[in-house]
Order: sequence, then structure tokens, then C-alpha cells
Amino acid sequence: MKIYSGSSNQSLAEKIAEELKTNLSPLEIVIFPDGERRVRVIDRVIGQDAVVVQSTSPNPDTHYMELFFIVDALKRSGAKSVTAVVPFLGYQRQDHIFRDGEAVSLEVIIETLESVGMDKLITFDLHSIKIPELFKIPIVHLSALPIFAEKIKEIARGSVRSFPPASAPLASPSEPDAMRAVGSPSTSATPRLSNDTILVSPDMGGIRRIKILSEMLSDMPYVSIVKDRDLETGDIESNKIDTDSSQWKKEAKTAIIVDDMISTGRTIASAVDLLIKNGIEENLVFATHPVFSNDYKNILQNSKTSKIFVTDTIDVPKDKKFEKLEVLSIAPEIIKNL
Repeated sequence: MKIYSGSSNQSLAEKIAEELKTNLSPLEIVIFPDGERRVRVIDRVIGQDAVVVQSTSPNPDTHYMELFFIVDALKRSGAKSVTAVVPFLGYQRQDHIFRDGEAVSLEVIIETLESVGMDKLITFDLHSIKIPELFKIPIVHLSALPIFAEKIKEIARGSVRSFPPASAPLASPSEPDAMRAVGSPSTSATPRLSNDTILVSPDMGGIRRIKILSEMLSDMPYVSIVKDRDLETGDIESNKIDTDSSQWKKEAKTAIIVDDMISTGRTIASAVDLLIKNGIEENLVFATHPVFSNDYKNILQNSKTSKIFVTDTIDVPKDKKFEKLEVLSIAPEIIKNL
């Protein structure tokens, strides 16, 4: 097996290669003055299984074009198979028509990847569980939720001072049928978070995700926030907590907000403010994809949350990090599914 990296997330590709005790195979990527790219496979790949690691944020158009060229170059060079590891699948939020006259951008991306010869896709936490149905090739849809569950258990053991002390062991989670969970979180001698902690989805669309995480944490109570988003401006307003849910605990003082991605940070900041107004004293955030756009750093760092955990599905270079941020790696989970 040969491991190749596009230019979007080489740090993740290097972690995968290191876990496999190998080196990244070389690619020649030339960028011309007008922005066009030329890709060339340097080493012999005839009859080999090839893996290409390429996330698609930021600059999804550029990184998708580069991925198309890499896959095409590998197939033309005789690769037996090409697996694309695309931890963050760009354009996934454009998976259907929202308004008359729009393109279904994700379908265009998928059709292009399949036409250039991709044999298999590995990705994480898609915005909709229906997206895999759009593919004609095998797709491995993984989740960062077990990684988050392990981190939450670690916090419960007192690793993060801001969390309340643990009081009881966690039960072993069952793997959900609808989403293939990665990893098998250890449950031996792991304490439960105290009963004043609640899981929170920042919108109703994340309810399924929050239910799965709840199962991994011995049925920790969960609740959703009802919000409105303007489809034209993108402005978000978190209106209310679904306090009518039987899961809502009035005595809850700590909230763990879980989402699939963070872009501008406005959804998170709005959710935190609403939770504080409803008696929550401390908020922590877990999100798979650090899309991080516009004024996200100022918004998140100044929000009233004490810690924000993301994964390295998207590279977060030093200049994009901030004090409250911690990045968890998905590399070991990718290797299990190559």
C-alpha cells in the first residue's frame, strides 16, 4: 500500500503514514502562475493499492481539482485501486435543492470523483446520513463520536478541572446501526459525569448524533436547541431550548455541546448564550470539522465556553489556533478502515 498526500492536510497524512510505519510516497505538484496545477506520480505504482489523503477545506475548489488530478494520475500509472481519504467532504451541505434554480453541487463532485477512477471513499461525519446513498462506489462513513466519548470520560476522571467529579462507572455502548462508529471506547473503571451534566445539540438536525453519543455515555441526558437560519444571509438565531423534552434536566449546570462542524462560530456562541440564560454555568464544545471561517477565532475565544474540542479532519495550522482549542486526531481510526 502506498500513501499519498494532497496539499490540504499533509499533517494528517503524515500521522497515518507514521502509524503504518511507512513514508508518504512522493508526488510532484506544480502550480503555474495562472493557478493551474499539474500532478505527476513519481514512483512506480503498477499493481499497488494507493491511498490519497486530501481534505477539502479551506479552498474546496482548489483541493477538489487537485484530488481529481491525483486520482487520475494514479489510475493512469497503473494503480490497482485508489482509496480517497476525504475526512471533510466539501459541498456536503449542498446535497439537495433548497431553492428553485440551484445546482446540487455535491452530486457534481461525486460524479467527477467516480469518473476519474476513485474506488473507495473514507470520510467522517457527513452532514446528512443520506449522502452515502448518492455514491455508486463503496463509502466508509465514520464518526468522531467515539473519540469524543473517550475524551468526555477522560474529563470525567478529573483531567479537566472545570468538570464536576465522577461518581459511577460507564456502561459499554452499543454500536448504532445508522452510522458506523469508529473505535471501541474502553469502559473499564470509567466514572460517569455527575448528573448535573447534559448533552446539547445546537439544532434539531443534530438530534440523531446526540442520541448516539448519549448511548456511549450510559444514556446521559440530552436536549436540542431550536434555531432559525436565514438561507440568504446565513444569520442564525437560537430561539429556545426544547425544555418540553423529557430529557431536559432543570438542575443541569454543565452542558456539552456537540456538532458536526464549526464554521464562523456564531451557532456555538448563540447556543452558549442561550444555555447560560437557562441556568447552565459551564459549557464545553465538541465538533468534528474545524471549518473555521471569517471571524471565528474572535467569536469562539470570546464566547462563554471553557473549551472547544475538534478533530484534524481539516488541518488547523498554528496561526488558526486559539487558547480554548484542543485538536483530537482521527488518524488511528482511518487506519482501521483502510
